[in-house]
Amino acid sequence: MNPTTIERIMPFGDHLEELRRRLFHALIGLGVLFVVSLYFGGVLLEVLSAPLLNELKANGQAPSMLATSPLETFGAYIKVATVAALVVGMPWLLFQMWLFVAPGLYPREQRFAHFLLPLSGVLTMIGLSVLYWVILPISLYFLISFGSGLIPDHHATITTPPGVVYPSTPVFDADPTDAPIGATWINKSLGQLRFQIEADRVMGVALSSGGMIAQQYRVREYVDLVFMLGLAFAVAFQVPLVLLLLSWMGIVEAEQLTSKRKQVFFGCVIGAALLPTQDPWSLVLLSGMLIALFEFGILLIRFVPARRVAGKTPTDADAEA
Repeated sequence: MNPTTIERIMPFGDHLEELRRRLFHALIGLGVLFVVSLYFGGVLLEVLSAPLLNELKANGQAPSMLATSPLETFGAYIKVATVAALVVGMPWLLFQMWLFVAPGLYPREQRFAHFLLPLSGVLTMIGLSVLYWVILPISLYFLISFGSGLIPDHHATITTPPGVVYPSTPVFDADPTDAPIGATWINKSLGQLRFQIEADRVMGVALSSGGMIAQQYRVREYVDLVFMLGLAFAVAFQVPLVLLLLSWMGIVEAEQLTSKRKQVFFGCVIGAALLPTQDPWSLVLLSGMLIALFEFGILLIRFVPARRVAGKTPTDADAEA
């Protein structure tokens, strides 16, 4: 038996003990991150809701969401904190997994992991950034403007009768700090009619403009939509790595993929249409994004062949012998 192989043999009990230790370390790290995420849960929920609130405000709607059950807001808060802990803690989880697996890998196999794991993390972050900064704002703006203008607000108009004096309500960009009790004003940034109820208490009523369908969204449904899209984008941006792995295994070649471009482009359009963002602008952007990922995968196949990543070392040669 090769000496290198003998050094890699570990009793089954030692494997279980090492696995238990790595799982314990991984769970401890996730627990700490979850506690930190709970502390910043409100900030995280605010950041996650920013695209929706901004587009509501841009369409003349009150920038607010609804909670239709007592547990809805708390459930969304816990879900955001949990997902944030998992996303931030993913490098720690992968590191613990690597510490468990790495001793059983040859150097050339470790080089494959050193190449694939960081690239996968970078592609995932790019996908989530594209979703947050590009796809969500465009899709939400179209859907909100479409919904608010679908049924126009048809109403009769008259000329002001003689002698009628309109009451005046001041319009501010923020709440005044010196308003007396009983004062009324409009907060333009919040889209609300505000009332000074007590010295340190202000209440408001949401206002909307245009259309007979008020655009009011539930917290839970919006959070679920964003997380579902985030998972879809994280998976979609792994397409180049999947193509690269298939090439390394000898299943596909760059020439085969380029000859099937028309079929792949059609499949990209179908895949983009299956995502929840169903407005035409997002469909075009998502289709282009999937096509770009496909082309990037072909570039990886051509410029990063398996032999370039694996290399050759004397240790590898001895182990393969």
